[in-house]
Amino acid sequence: MSESAELRVLVVDDEDDVRRGLCLLVESTGAEVRDAESGEAALETLRGWSPHLMLSDVSMKGISGMELLRETRRMHPDVRVVLITGYGTIELAVEAMRQGAANFITKPFDNEEILTEVQRNGDEALVAEQIRGMAGAREGTPRIIADDPAMQAVLDLVDQVAPTSMPVLIRGESGTGKELIARAIHDRGKNADRSFLAVNSAALPDTLLESELFGHVKGAFTGAENRREGIFARAGGGTVFLDEIGLMSTAFQGKLLRVLQERTVIPLGTTAQKPVDFRLVAATNRSLRKKIAAGEFREDLYYRLQVVTIDIPPLRNRPADIVPLATHFLVLYAREVGLDQGNCPGFSSGALAELTGHKWPGNVRELENCIQRALILSRGKEIQATHLGLGEDRGPWGGMEAEGVNYEQGKQEALRRFRTLFIERALTATKGNVTHAAERCGLTRAAFQRIMRDLELTRDQFQ
Repeated sequence: MSESAELRVLVVDDEDDVRRGLCLLVESTGAEVRDAESGEAALETLRGWSPHLMLSDVSMKGISGMELLRETRRMHPDVRVVLITGYGTIELAVEAMRQGAANFITKPFDNEEILTEVQRNGDEALVAEQIRGMAGAREGTPRIIADDPAMQAVLDLVDQVAPTSMPVLIRGESGTGKELIARAIHDRGKNADRSFLAVNSAALPDTLLESELFGHVKGAFTGAENRREGIFARAGGGTVFLDEIGLMSTAFQGKLLRVLQERTVIPLGTTAQKPVDFRLVAATNRSLRKKIAAGEFREDLYYRLQVVTIDIPPLRNRPADIVPLATHFLVLYAREVGLDQGNCPGFSSGALAELTGHKWPGNVRELENCIQRALILSRGKEIQATHLGLGEDRGPWGGMEAEGVNYEQGKQEALRRFRTLFIERALTATKGNVTHAAERCGLTRAAFQRIMRDLELTRDQFQ
């Protein structure tokens, strides 16, 4: 990290000496440093300031480091969080990484260890920020590639609806980038300086979803040791993005409708109404009209949500975006395999033909994963068609036998491909039902989930 890099770091620890020491250490790198003596103070800082990196203790009074990690990921998904603890266990470290932590450090640590984390995460965060700024097809739209007329029409509609406060319903297949469009609406709106808070409606049962959105008071249920403000209240005039709203239970749909009508919430454990101010953007990859006909979605809620509807075309229907997107991901992930932007490999004519000829059933997410894999297999050289692994008639080796890959590398790659294909097919067959997929494979649910985490698969990709 160069001395001129404007890296922003937030240090969070309730021990004054430790916090001051970390601040001085990080400041020695030339970074802008702010500190917070608690998780609550850190969240307050994050409402008006977005760092690149956060160093946080795990064990703190009030909001813990793990809770702070989750809240930070919701408020600022691009912030890298490194957790520090004196009570490190493998289970805690695994959970921290699963929740999105960049790393997990145990005490006692030495200064070099901290400086290494700042250096590594700082470099990656600054490069990622720079690429996001360059990759947008339009000013103010980071990470959205829109060379194709079909996607340009989507951004035209975003421009029209963003300055209003109307609810928006975004429809599109899994992997098309619905959350990116939701963020673009927020970033171009009149309250862009307020929070953008995202929730996957399908990921939580009703009770937890109600607590997440409406909040709860202390003692509202077992484990509710502190009062917690819900997302609707925390939005503070910002945007709440509800993904996969089509999978929300009909019982909870009624509660959401009341909030939209009355602009108040009733936190769990109380009868007192609390006024809220937020803009709602919802998304679905399913036909809500079909769900209405089947009695699975409330028609009155549907009309509340779809004041403006934005349909994101699947990648197969926006062919002009395929190569620009592939190039964007190539630059984005080149550093992960030890390449800088100046040494980024290109695509052979055969690879370009493969990219443009593929139907991309997994949309942009599938393309992103494909480019990451190709970078690893090409080992920094020009990416060939065989590196993409898109052909169905190449057998299990995907061309590795002709590329000089040694036996151990080939074995590991073949095993990874087998695991990926096997698990993906099971999840596709069960439409993302992890329990049923595990049974089909003869695995326990826990073992199946471990493999999913290793392969970075989520059930949402197959629903």
